[in-house]
Amino acid sequence: MNLPNYFLADLPAEAVLSEMMITEACQTLKRNREQYLRGRSTANLIKLLSETAANWLRPEFPFRKLALAKGPGLTGFSVPVLAAGLDSFFKQLTSENLQALLVQELGQVQRLDNLSATLEEQKAKRAALACGPELLMHISAGNIPNPTLMSITHGVLLRSAQFVKCASGTSLLPRLFAHSLYDAEPKLGACLEVAEWRGGNASLESALFNEADCVAVTGSDETLAEIRKHLPSKVRFLGYGHRVSFGYIASGVWSGFNSKDVISRAASDIVAWNQLGCLSPHVIYVEHGGNVSAEQFAESLAEELARREESEPRGDIAAETAATISSRRGFYEVRAAHSPETRHWCSKDSTAWTVVYEADPRFQLSCLNRFIYVKGVANLTEALQNADNVRGKVSTVGLTAPEDKATELATQLARWGVTRVCPLGQMQNPPLTWRHDGRPALGDLVTWTDWEQ
Repeated sequence: MNLPNYFLADLPAEAVLSEMMITEACQTLKRNREQYLRGRSTANLIKLLSETAANWLRPEFPFRKLALAKGPGLTGFSVPVLAAGLDSFFKQLTSENLQALLVQELGQVQRLDNLSATLEEQKAKRAALACGPELLMHISAGNIPNPTLMSITHGVLLRSAQFVKCASGTSLLPRLFAHSLYDAEPKLGACLEVAEWRGGNASLESALFNEADCVAVTGSDETLAEIRKHLPSKVRFLGYGHRVSFGYIASGVWSGFNSKDVISRAASDIVAWNQLGCLSPHVIYVEHGGNVSAEQFAESLAEELARREESEPRGDIAAETAATISSRRGFYEVRAAHSPETRHWCSKDSTAWTVVYEADPRFQLSCLNRFIYVKGVANLTEALQNADNVRGKVSTVGLTAPEDKATELATQLARWGVTRVCPLGQMQNPPLTWRHDGRPALGDLVTWTDWEQ
């Protein structure tokens, strides 16, 4: 399948983008939005998105086939990892879930169509209309594709023209999603642009910023701060910076069969997107007092990751990244040789996976790509005390706990500052209604008009 040149990212690699090209593209997007998108009903857009998502789940869908054919070479993810990640995203895009998102965020499914009111607003003789930005700009980090696909989905629901700027070499999957929308409805596809270039191109980014109404950025804290400095005052800014995550396994969940399930779920969170997303665990804390010690858990987890490498291989990584993993492994190999409080397990003849057990409970940043720390703690309080260096930066905690303790632990995590608590095994699979970094998914993007009758 050969893709037509609908988007700037479709141009040959040697093509040079100019400030004028970016400005004209943005102005064209705005005109197309006014003509083709602004008057669409929410029901129509939900139908389009859900049907497109259903197509992406079909093995024979041309855009999916192209993603799985070209994706491994361009992204580094193996076919099984890529397929599982795409499935986890597109399974969420159902009509029911999209409607639930609108109700959660805006109070009414029709809130973007016309002035409408909830029951409470009707009693107060009030109604409201929510409007999306005229031109919504996304700057993508590109480490994993799903956040960008979700951002595009949000923009379509809001009837916004969209310009998606991808990091150099990362546009394949957003571009294929955009092509699938164009294929389903060319007029809607004409309200979407996808481009890629290396960050820091001041002239191109200035042209974008001058045309955009809202700029949403995913990336490092330094990237967010730099972009924010250059935005005109009229432009709304949404930044999603560096976040980390960890797992927590409470005592009392272990039994003969259940221990295998817990280990499998922990491995799933490490394997998903090769641990590269902000929702992936760096550390898994194991509470003392269970039938399985933290050290035993680490050993079993290593065995499970070895099995997963057979069925869901990690894929290729850059030589520099492999060198970093090898260096880190070497450090723990020396430490383990001199201290019974450290052990490590790793794949032979490759850097495919690594498990490090440490008695020291301090939170440790992983070098990712299936490199995980396992640490034992007396309770959640001890774990949080030792994770104080990342307090305020923790996105997700994958929790496994007895039913009678789960609510208490989730509440403790929330009050400490964690913005999402989910079952272990689901860390990289947030629901469509997830509030990214604890913020409204759509609420931060819209402008409200209240009508007091």
